[in-house]
Amino acid sequence: MLRFFRAARGVGCRISPPESMDAMSAVAAVGYDDKARLRDALLLTIAKTQEEKQALGDVFELFFKNPEPKDQEPSAESADQSETQDNDQGAGGDETETDTGQFGQLAQMLMAGDRSAVATAMAAAADRANLSEIRYFTQRGLYSSRILDMMGMARLEEDIEAQQAAGNNPQRLINARDGLREAVRDMVNDAITLYTREGTEALRNEVLRNAPLARLERQDIERTRKLVAEMARRLRDRYNKPRRKKNRGQLDTRRTIRRNASWGGVPFITVWKQKRIEKPKIVALCDVSGSVARVAEFLLLFLYSLNEALSDIHTYAFSSRLVDVSDILDGHAIDKAMQEVMKTVGYGSSDYGKSLEDFEDEFMGGVTNSTTVIILGDGRNNNLDPRTDILRRISERARRVIWLNPEPRYAWGTGDSEMPRYEPYCTFSRQCGTVRQLERVVSDLLEMDRH
Repeated sequence: MLRFFRAARGVGCRISPPESMDAMSAVAAVGYDDKARLRDALLLTIAKTQEEKQALGDVFELFFKNPEPKDQEPSAESADQSETQDNDQGAGGDETETDTGQFGQLAQMLMAGDRSAVATAMAAAADRANLSEIRYFTQRGLYSSRILDMMGMARLEEDIEAQQAAGNNPQRLINARDGLREAVRDMVNDAITLYTREGTEALRNEVLRNAPLARLERQDIERTRKLVAEMARRLRDRYNKPRRKKNRGQLDTRRTIRRNASWGGVPFITVWKQKRIEKPKIVALCDVSGSVARVAEFLLLFLYSLNEALSDIHTYAFSSRLVDVSDILDGHAIDKAMQEVMKTVGYGSSDYGKSLEDFEDEFMGGVTNSTTVIILGDGRNNNLDPRTDILRRISERARRVIWLNPEPRYAWGTGDSEMPRYEPYCTFSRQCGTVRQLERVVSDLLEMDRH
């Protein structure tokens, strides 16, 4: 069942340990004899959506499919050879009258046409070869060879050669061997379908986590969006919990005495002063010019997916001027919202100084000592006035200022980059050009507000 659960996770079914236990209890109750009842039991205990039911049904059919050797029809050429040899050799040369007792076990099963025994041998060999541990399609040949070797393919080849050397026609055995090879190949292909999706998905996701967001291929953008949304869900679940620190800090003397009045004031139960942990209030200023726009999209997707773990989010986008885009982001899916944002303010040359002026003139009132200001941008100001004085005033009002730069640190301060002049007014600044770096920054932000 553990292998089945892994195959199910590979097609996107989320299965928690309690759900695994429920499924195993259901299987123990219905047994394996009635395939329809077994399928229903697994779908009812694991699948949560119609899509998961469909995917899980496909996995079930593949997982519980019995391996069977193929009926290998002889080619026209081999059939002619067989007929010629039969005519020349007569009955004495016919393979059917050969004493099969001299054959190895595999050849005997194939010659007897015992499909059940061959299927059992295939399953046992696959188990010994650890077929369920296959991870990549490139291992197809390796596992096929392992299974055939464990079934006794070497002895089978010797039996065929011995028949040829004795002047007998081993065509039936050759056809059965070829059918067995095809059946094993199909069984390995099924295992690739069942077991490599999870490993392949994990590998692809790991690559995407570390890929520069600004240079993502078009076909990877949607997958990365799903990856970011999943990361945000995990962070939201982790941090969206009761937000009071209990049983630590300063003793509440008055409440402790009152609570223990029935014991004559002896403090059997202590009461601590509780500090409410406020959810972060976010103001995000995002450069949407050039390649930074792609990184901004994923930062905003991350933040807006965390809405339950954050108190409030106000978003401003800028290139040469700054505008409030919170309503656009609240009213559209992130991809549509970014298109609207780019129409409104994108594609201009970056002017950080002018954008900071716009923010101070129109929106500075929203910054308080509970606000975290996040600035996303490369700090390249086209040699214009950076207005570091405004960033200083923002930092004096805000709880913290965080600067996220998609460029590597060695590029900060080169050319028209103003990062060395902005950094003194930031609580901290980080390179943030990949999903992994983005996740780390947001996780650190949420963690800071818990302490």
